[in-house]
Amino acid sequence: MSSKPLKVALAGAGAFGIKHLDGIKNIADVEVISLVGHDLDKTREIAAQYGIGHVTTDLAESLAQPGLDAVILCTPTQMHAAQAIQCLKAGKHVEVEIPMADSLADAQELVRLQKETGLVAMCGHTRRFNPSHQYVHKKIQSGAFNIQQLDVQTYFFRRTNINAAGQPRSWTDHLLWHHAAHTVDLFAYQCGSPIVKANAIQGPIHPELKIAMDMSIQLKAANGAICTLSLSFNNDGPLGTFFRYIGDSATYIARYDDLYNGKDEQIDVSQVDVSMNGIELQDREFFAAIRAGREPNASVARVLPCYEVLHQLEQQLTGA
Repeated sequence: MSSKPLKVALAGAGAFGIKHLDGIKNIADVEVISLVGHDLDKTREIAAQYGIGHVTTDLAESLAQPGLDAVILCTPTQMHAAQAIQCLKAGKHVEVEIPMADSLADAQELVRLQKETGLVAMCGHTRRFNPSHQYVHKKIQSGAFNIQQLDVQTYFFRRTNINAAGQPRSWTDHLLWHHAAHTVDLFAYQCGSPIVKANAIQGPIHPELKIAMDMSIQLKAANGAICTLSLSFNNDGPLGTFFRYIGDSATYIARYDDLYNGKDEQIDVSQVDVSMNGIELQDREFFAAIRAGREPNASVARVLPCYEVLHQLEQQLTGA
């Protein structure tokens, strides 16, 4: 196992890119050597804060940096698949933020290319790494808890085009291909059972953003567990995603990295992993998989079934 520092490029210097930079600061033997951004001046400013030597608006220029090992993509959803493919073709390991694609065909091509190159390619399905969900996962693996129903609310207030930091963004987010992807993947992962039934309905299409602002999804796993997911960009607080695990022996409520029981008493999950930051834990898995030459949790191949379900749901919603 190599101990030389991994040289990493990060593309996408927005709200989520900064979350990754903050997480990477806590990881030994990893150096971010290049930052790719949409606005050169803003990107230079962020690079200076984090001591990153190379700044560009062109991913290809970043991929050509000497000694570069890997890339983390935090760019707009619509660019994810093409850029991840570009990284693999350049011989670089890649971690692409969720979703890895906004179509099944692109997701399948990314998985095919990963298998062809043998490089590490994983997707930022952060819920697999949050200490809250890891705690529940371990309970399930030990046989102490089985999901009967997962009830999830994914609520944001985005009647205009803003990002997680409340700043204007140049692209349109998507309830199905981005936000539903978190829960569709998590449900199958936690059940250890594939999704065999999926239904979706959506509310009115926003006249300017051209997307549905409200959506409801039902899922059923082969083992009989069910999931109800409500999504909205119209909800004026509280914001975020809230997971209620209803099981045969307990009820758990997960709010990002924190976990509570059904009586809203907090459960200590601080010893579940080496950090309480799901993004940092996700990045740690990416780097560990590169060093060990193994398939990571949330590899593009392992999360592909999620995108197959999203495709089925899109066909339902569009009547295709």
